[in-house]
Amino acid sequence: MDINAHTQFCGVIGNPVEHSLSPAIHNAAFQKLGLNFVYLAFRVEAIGDAIKGLRALGNFRGASVTIPHKVAAVPFLDSVEPTARHIGAINTIVAAGGTLTGYNTDATGALRALREGVVALKGQRVVMLGSGGAARAIAFALGTEPGIEHLTILGIDEQERAALAQDLRSKTEITIRESTLDADALQKVLPDAHVLIHCTPIGMSPKVHETSVPATLLHAGLTVMDIVYNPRDTRLLKDAKAAGCRVIPGLEMFLHQAAAQFELWTDQAAPTDVMRTVLESRFS
Repeated sequence: MDINAHTQFCGVIGNPVEHSLSPAIHNAAFQKLGLNFVYLAFRVEAIGDAIKGLRALGNFRGASVTIPHKVAAVPFLDSVEPTARHIGAINTIVAAGGTLTGYNTDATGALRALREGVVALKGQRVVMLGSGGAARAIAFALGTEPGIEHLTILGIDEQERAALAQDLRSKTEITIRESTLDADALQKVLPDAHVLIHCTPIGMSPKVHETSVPATLLHAGLTVMDIVYNPRDTRLLKDAKAAGCRVIPGLEMFLHQAAAQFELWTDQAAPTDVMRTVLESRFS
């Protein structure tokens, strides 16, 4: 597809974005369906200025919003759909008729990844590491799942973590516990946990040797999901495999949330087979 004056563009807004695979999968999907779209990567520090600039461009169709802007972007939009407003964070912007609307596809992407990983959440004790934008989305998605025994949130930012816990207690029925993310807290909660969901940037390329969890605390019977997708096998997932855990790579959540974004921008069903092939080729 030739790029011309009618080409609509989307992009990923974040810092850093150099590691992002979003351009590869979305451009492959646009090409598969013969759409006159292109997808770019934008390294952004001042989110308000960036959104103001994008708003002024007539061919702008939408954006993926990633670390560290998922919460900070919200005030600069015209509207936020109900699920994302409930969460308090977005990962998607859709531009239509001069209006910018925020959505959150992290929540549905995470649940689909867990379900396709054959994880039954009913009666499970879930531990989530992190309390930022992606963590908020996943926590609220878990809050809609019936029968989870309790969710423990471990995070570094005390104010952010406490706010998330309070929001969950007031807006969902799930039982919440929260504490500082450190070795002592991990030692207390992981032995009895069924599911561990890692929602921090630790372990992301280029710092691929880092992990939030000492390998000695991982145990067979624990399902470990890491939302970091680059590298595909993070240090956490490697340690989890060695300990006999079931693992769900971040690639799965990334694929499903990206497919939902594609459909919001194009109003067409995402070619997920093409998107998966491109993702997997980057790690072969």
